[in-house]
Order: sequence, then C-alpha cells, then structure tokens
Amino acid sequence: MEKVENEVVYNAFGFSVKSKIPFPELLVVDNQRDSIDIEIELKDLSKLWIELTDSQSTLVMNETLVMFQVSDTAIFLVEEGRRISVSPIGEYKEDVIRLYLLGSCMGAILMQRGIIPLHGSAVAINGKAYAIIGDSGAGKSTLASAFLQKGYQLLTDDVIGVYFTKDNVPMVIPSYPQQKLWQKSLDEFGIDNRKFRPVYQRETKFAIPIKDQFIANPLPLAGLFELALTESAEIELKQIEGLSRLQTILIHTYRNFLIQNLGLSNWHFTNSTKIVNRAPMYQLRRPNNTFTVNELVSQILNCIDKEIGK
Repeated sequence: MEKVENEVVYNAFGFSVKSKIPFPELLVVDNQRDSIDIEIELKDLSKLWIELTDSQSTLVMNETLVMFQVSDTAIFLVEEGRRISVSPIGEYKEDVIRLYLLGSCMGAILMQRGIIPLHGSAVAINGKAYAIIGDSGAGKSTLASAFLQKGYQLLTDDVIGVYFTKDNVPMVIPSYPQQKLWQKSLDEFGIDNRKFRPVYQRETKFAIPIKDQFIANPLPLAGLFELALTESAEIELKQIEGLSRLQTILIHTYRNFLIQNLGLSNWHFTNSTKIVNRAPMYQLRRPNNTFTVNELVSQILNCIDKEIGK
C-alpha cells in the first residue's frame, strides 16, 4: 500500500467524496469537509471476503452491500451508498483501482442511493441533457466528443446518473470533467495524444480533461439516443416505441446485473417508466468501419429540432 496520500475531498456525481487515494480526474472541493457523502478507505477485507464467499466466488451482493474481487488487484466493498473500502492484493496498482472505483463501485453507489446509472455519455443541448447510450465499443464517447468539438458541453462520460424531481422529471447529474477516447478517435479529430495520460493497460486509450466544456449543474433529461453498429453503409435513425423502451433502458443500465441482487427490480421498473414517459428514445445505427460522427451529430440535432417543433 505505498503511495497513500493525505485525505482529500473531491466532487463526483454531485457528491463530496473523501479519499486517501488520489483522483486527478476529479475536482477538489474546498471548505466542505464537514459534509461528506461518500468515504473511500483502504482496509483489510481478506477475512470478511472469506466469511461471505466460497472459493469460486468473485462477487457477493445483498440489499446493503456489493463486494467483489479483481484478480491480482483488490477486493472492493461498497456499502449503503456511503462507503467504499479497498483491500489491495499484491502490488498496489493505483491506476487500476481508480478505474474500478469510478466505474463499478460508483455504479453500485448510485443504485444504492436510488439513482439510475445508464451506460453512456450525456451532452447539454439548449439547456437540456441528451443521453447517448449503447454497448461498449459503439462509439458513445467519440460521438459526445464530436458535440464538444462543435461547442456543446458535456455532463458525463461512461456513467449517466439519473434522479427524479418531486414532479418525476428525470435529471442528469454531472459526473466529472473527463472523457476517455481511443487513439483512433484522437487521430480523426486531429488531437495530439502527447499531452494526455493513457488509461492504465490501455495504451491506446487516453484520459482527456474537459474542464472548459464541462457543465456542473444537473439538467433535465430530454431524450435518449441508443448508438448501435450496422454493416450497412448508411446511417439509420428510428424512434424506439412501446415496451422496447423499457427493455432498452434495462439493457443499457450500467452494471445491470446488480439490479435483481440488490432487490431493486421494482424500483428500476418504476423509474424506467418515469424516464420513457418524459423523454423520447431513438436508435441511431452507424456504419461499423466509417468515421461518421459529424453526420451523427447533424442527425441528432435535426431530430431534436423536430421534437421541439412538435
């Protein structure tokens, strides 16, 4: 456990996060040390892991905790939406640990706090949030980056936290001012990778700070675009209707295998219904081997203009 720093308070997904593990991608919070929402600590979890699991397990869940082990990296424990404990295994791999903390652990924290985490990016257009969801590799972050290139702002990359007002309006929480982009996308945008740090063990994927184009206030979710790959040479846009909308939200809920095990099936269904009642959903199919983000941006903006004009 070398390189453990002093405790610092950060902001992520609108929460104050106190941690001894440094997070260069997060904003440091000043003068808020008395109001901590989430604590991240280093702790020996080996005995608890043995008590709660069998020799074949890599994951244990119940209504109050999520605990999982990443081989040769760490055991992670997420409890009651308020605390994350990390027990490193072997060599202290801080970069890898940080990826899991901001990914799977934060996804579990959001669910435990009653916030739906969708897998995707969200951009601000005309004062509202539009979600770009889809499978890994669909090009969500690249498409969001194309919006930034055209002067729009980003709320979140990779995990979209959605909560609801008392009037059941779905709201998107800004996460933190960073994107992760593959080298191929940087090349297409003409961005030099030398000033960015690579994501650990993914030398061709880079962490891109976007503080100047990050919007820090929650915005109402006004639409969702499911990005999918196609072998066709043409871009296809179609509205998702009926019960398919609920299925689409379930498929693209971040770490959706947690839902049933945390006893959240009814909660997820109810809140997914709130989303589809308020925000139209579309599927945007793009050619697999062609860089089409500028055309995709135009399609989305035209679609939004048509919705506004209805």
